Amino acid sequence: MGKKITDYLLYRWRYVIGYSIIGTMIAVLLLIAGLYVPGGLTQSEMASTVQSHNFSFKSIESFDPSTIINLPYNVLQRISTELLGVSNFSIKLPSLLLGALSAFGMILLLQMWFRRNVAVLTTVLIITTGQFLFVAQNGTPSIVYIFWSVWLLVAAMMISRKARFMGLWKIVLFSVAALSLYTPLSAYILIALTSAVILHPHLRYLVRQLMKARLKITIATFCALLVMTPLIYAIVKDPSVGFTLLGIPDVMPDLKTNLFELLEQYFSFATPIVGVVMSPIYSLGSTILIVLGIIRLSTTNYTARSYIITAWAILLLPVLLINPNFSMITFVPAMLLMAMGINMILRSWYQLFPRNPYARIAGLLPLTILIGGMFVSGVSRYVYNYTYNPNTASYFSQDLRLINEQLAVKDRPATTILVTPDEKRFYDIVVERRYKVTVTADHVATTAPLTIVSRAAHQTDGFGTPNNIVTNSRSELADRFYIYKSQ
Repeated sequence: MGKKITDYLLYRWRYVIGYSIIGTMIAVLLLIAGLYVPGGLTQSEMASTVQSHNFSFKSIESFDPSTIINLPYNVLQRISTELLGVSNFSIKLPSLLLGALSAFGMILLLQMWFRRNVAVLTTVLIITTGQFLFVAQNGTPSIVYIFWSVWLLVAAMMISRKARFMGLWKIVLFSVAALSLYTPLSAYILIALTSAVILHPHLRYLVRQLMKARLKITIATFCALLVMTPLIYAIVKDPSVGFTLLGIPDVMPDLKTNLFELLEQYFSFATPIVGVVMSPIYSLGSTILIVLGIIRLSTTNYTARSYIITAWAILLLPVLLINPNFSMITFVPAMLLMAMGINMILRSWYQLFPRNPYARIAGLLPLTILIGGMFVSGVSRYVYNYTYNPNTASYFSQDLRLINEQLAVKDRPATTILVTPDEKRFYDIVVERRYKVTVTADHVATTAPLTIVSRAAHQTDGFGTPNNIVTNSRSELADRFYIYKSQ
């Protein structure tokens, strides 16, 4: 009797091999994104670094409530730069770590919601989208929208399935929910999940079962309140912080303009827009899978996951219309819809051949080719746009790497870095623990043996011929620093 397909070693180990490949891809892609592509810093990353160093709770009188926004991420970034010094890598490291944890959470979540083949294929697509690769290396809090959403759902699913360490998962759920409130618009994710629980009978039943363990719930609630204490104090001291976290603007924006901006972000396939974040956010293939997922959602609107995704989408769409720059908040719902689209394709093919294993496997070949093509195109689109597109390169500064190279020169004398007032706050952090280095925005105060003048500061009058000019080939304005020696 001939061998069955299930007898082959490759078939039995297919998921182990698949997850190993995914883990390797995540590590390699994040390493490349973190170190080489785009390779520079945006103004937002520099501003995030400054904010990370601004937080101080030494006294109630000196506490600035606005610094509480994105506090969990800023604490991680502060720790990273304190331990490793201020560099491109240390600024991006928190996002890289949270990106890796988010990818791991995606695998767990998709496994619990779908078949393992769907989980593998969807994860491969998700981690190679330009949006995920960008935010996973971007030294700003944008990655936490994915991280909070994924781990809220993972913790909730672990509890609903009565996984091991139930008490720990309850603490994780309540703590992640509390920490997510430090991030603007994240409250709407909690409201959407709560709405789904209220509306769906099975979810209501699970919550009632959960509430029976009163001691564990009390401990989890206490942990959440403890985590939220600085946030509550900041909102009481300055209520405008609460409005910022809810995404309520001081002046109502032009909704028509915002609508067109959103349409360009998601559907500008014919005329892609290249900026700090590439548009369209999802490729045409990914968008088609999302549409198939929406179709599947409409035919299975009785399931708990359908309630969750629907409540999420209904609540976030008007919020996104007012705050179009927060597109990352839609990433996890889009991921789940993409998985539903892939699941719909596989189920349709399997229904055609319910008993023929060879036909079932043959149907995976064109799908594998499709996923492989989307994987290659996603990575290529990201790498080439952020490496060779001049419209993109102008958003990423190499100045920190260049200044660190100058400050690392052996036997460097006492040095003054002359910058503009706007640049000073960032460079003060850069040289905080450097030997014999000061930063000033006052031209008259530059009396050190070695003076490094930023390009912006050099635009003012009063400078002679420099001893050296530090240039950057990836910038249109290539002269980045001017070096003057007094002896």
